[in-house]
Amino acid sequence: MLLRICLIIAIVGGLAVGGLNFVKVKEKITTLQSNLKTETEAHKKFENDYRVTKRNLDATNIVLKQTIATLESTTSERDTAQASLAAMTKRADKLTEDLTKTRQERDDAQANLAAYEATGFKPPQIVAMGKQYNALRDNLSAAEGENKILLQNNKKLSNRLAKYEQPDKPVLLPAQLLGKIMVADPKWNFVVLNVGENQGAVEDGEMLVNRDGRLVAKVKIQSVQKDRSIANVLPGWSLGEIIEGDQVIPAHPAS
Repeated sequence: MLLRICLIIAIVGGLAVGGLNFVKVKEKITTLQSNLKTETEAHKKFENDYRVTKRNLDATNIVLKQTIATLESTTSERDTAQASLAAMTKRADKLTEDLTKTRQERDDAQANLAAYEATGFKPPQIVAMGKQYNALRDNLSAAEGENKILLQNNKKLSNRLAKYEQPDKPVLLPAQLLGKIMVADPKWNFVVLNVGENQGAVEDGEMLVNRDGRLVAKVKIQSVQKDRSIANVLPGWSLGEIIEGDQVIPAHPAS
């Protein structure tokens, strides 16, 4: 009897535990089903949002590509416009400069024309006077050349006359008469100088030969040409060997 009671109690307890477990399992299943439904709905919503977002992103990429292409085209057009503007500005500056120059030339021409008209002469008369002026200028230049030659000859004669009248008086040379030795012949004691009539050299003029500030010799000019002279080394004044390139200065410069 006791065994039956225990068995019944065990069966009842097992049923109670099984029922309790069933209830708990059912609750878990219900909870899992609810969670699955929620997750499914959330996944569907995510997929829907993803598709919408992807469509929006694709559209944005298309707009972005179009914007980039437009920007590149705009940049190229801007660069072209800037280059054209620079060229036009340069051309405008050149035209302005040419216009200013043309106006100046016009003003000068008008001033010259007014000056010609103020003279009261006609253009052929002015041309004739211009020719006469050029001829007079040429004649004057020739006369000045002849006068220079006459002065040089006069100076030569004056020096020769002074030589006879005052043989001991030295011949004065221009203070700025500075030259160099072009040729030196120690055998015959003569030198060639790179100064002549055009520089103011005259016959019998004496010049000091120096090198680096040291006196080398004294020479006396014997003959004079336009741009060179021949001089002899004076006895007793050869203090060293004369070489090409030595400098010469007047021994008796005119004050």
